[in-house]
Amino acid sequence: MSTQPEPTNEQRRVIYQARRGLKELDFYIDPYVKQHYLTADTDEQATFAKLLTYEDPDLLNFFMNQDTPEDTKVAELIVKLKSLQYD
Repeated sequence: MSTQPEPTNEQRRVIYQARRGLKELDFYIDPYVKQHYLTADTDEQATFAKLLTYEDPDLLNFFMNQDTPEDTKVAELIVKLKSLQYD
């Protein structure tokens, strides 16, 4: 198992924001936060922070394929988060 780098204060803030309280969202978001966020490049980390600015009902719609975010980077990241469930 690889060791995660120590998170910066900004990364800690994003990790804290990632705790949504909705089981359905945590199912997709938690594995990414635990296994990929700290080692992702700065562009992907920024996209993840942007994803977290959406309201929970919108995120749920994105993850359930009922809607797509206008931001293509956010949409691509959602696809990645969903694919982590099948690794």
